[in-house]
Amino acid sequence: MKSYQSFTGHHRPTRGCKFCIACVDENGDMVGVAITGRPIARRLDDGYTLEVLRVATDGTANACSFLLGRAARAAKAIGYKRILTYTLITEPGSSLRGAGWTHTATSPGGSWNQPGRPRQTGLFPECEKKRWELDL
Repeated sequence: MKSYQSFTGHHRPTRGCKFCIACVDENGDMVGVAITGRPIARRLDDGYTLEVLRVATDGTANACSFLLGRAARAAKAIGYKRILTYTLITEPGSSLRGAGWTHTATSPGGSWNQPGRPRQTGLFPECEKKRWELDL
């Protein structure tokens, strides 16, 4: 598996986690990981919704769809009713569609930094994002 630096992409490390899963190939080598946690958007954090915070693979075919499907199955097994994730507007979402997820909304993006409540900027891409959901 490639080094951590090659997987950082456009995000910084996550904060918090409910569970993580890995995908291995027929030789037992890890080829991908998924990290889940509470939804970042507080209005979606109802106690029954889980968010896939990160998915990273080494490019192995179908690993991303596999991880998304298994994350949903595990979330359902521990009592969650819905699972969601986001992609950048420029990403096609093929793996999500392959795992049965639906594009439900587009967020306008932008900064969480406001004059009345300053926030550290640059932690997340400030562009449009697609929200994908799966009812469990």
